Amino acid sequence: MKPAPSRATLREFVIYFLKLGTLGFGGPIALAGYMQRDLVDGRGWIAPDDYKQGLALAQLAPGPLAAQLAIYLGWVRGRVLGATLVGIAFVAPSFLMVLVLSALYLKFGGLVWIGAAVIAIIAWSATRLARTTLGRDRLLWGIFAVSLAVTAWTAREIIWLFVASGFIPLLARTRARPSLPSKALLVAPWPAWLTSGLTGAVSVGVLWKVFWYFAAAGLFVFGSGLAIVPFLHGGVVEQFHWLTERQFLDAVAVSMITPGPVVITVAFIGYLVAGPLGATVAAIGVFAPVYFVTVLAAPHFRRLAESARIKAFVDGVTAAATGAIAGAVIVLGRRALVDLPTALICSVTLAVIVSMKRVPEPALIAASGVVGLLLKHAL
Repeated sequence: MKPAPSRATLREFVIYFLKLGTLGFGGPIALAGYMQRDLVDGRGWIAPDDYKQGLALAQLAPGPLAAQLAIYLGWVRGRVLGATLVGIAFVAPSFLMVLVLSALYLKFGGLVWIGAAVIAIIAWSATRLARTTLGRDRLLWGIFAVSLAVTAWTAREIIWLFVASGFIPLLARTRARPSLPSKALLVAPWPAWLTSGLTGAVSVGVLWKVFWYFAAAGLFVFGSGLAIVPFLHGGVVEQFHWLTERQFLDAVAVSMITPGPVVITVAFIGYLVAGPLGATVAAIGVFAPVYFVTVLAAPHFRRLAESARIKAFVDGVTAAATGAIAGAVIVLGRRALVDLPTALICSVTLAVIVSMKRVPEPALIAASGVVGLLLKHAL
């Protein structure tokens, strides 16, 4: 692998990702585009081949695309230390913003009528994601349709369906037997407010459950961070009953009005469950697999990326994840669009996104909140 140009010190490199994590809106594709524009084309800090390898790894390996690409570029620039510092710098700004929003949410009791706008944004994102990732492959579209239907019917994630979806194109394309590559929390007294969420202080056992649940969810995020939404809904709302439908939609909205990776929504959920410490544990859980997969795979990725079997398996999982996102739109929509005002907000938001494709998502969500307030007082 070609070394990164020496004009950028590691400190300058980390500062860049700190700024991107603070000001970078637009979702994973936009963030990846900013990295190419600034680091490859503008400053020449990263060689084009290194960027392409990082983007390929981010698409093939589990984990949110933008965060994984950032960590890989950090590895190219400074190996393990670079990957670690860049990962922290990229995620920390949005994590701190979510902590503040979470505290305000608990204090003032909610975000008004933004769920309808969130439904529209997720629906449009799922449409674009399906077009770009599935292309004209009928097999992948079939997997997408099955995953959509199952998610919409059961209202929860089906892990075995995702695994099976990876093996279907693997067997169909390679026509060979698949062979996948092998690849404490201290118990100490702390102030009660550190683990106090919606229902008060929680135990260490709940913190462990939060950590392992979000770590497992992080392993099934391919490409768009929105792929985590159906997984989180099934566990957070249906299985553990940590949040209500409304609170879950608010959590997704928070991830969209803050910069950086979409999966930072887990910090908001962790805060509502177990306070600031819960937010920290949830964020570490979801990003730990991303970090370790990237650091461990980076030195060997060129060889692994050439495997047709791995590509086929990931294509199948990605199709299933995209279908699950679309299915989650139906599940959440049934419960968020409960009256004429919410239906109108969703419809208008979707119309704006389709007709004016450069409107920032945070602006749409903020506008829906204002409209919701006006409608609430008018009705």
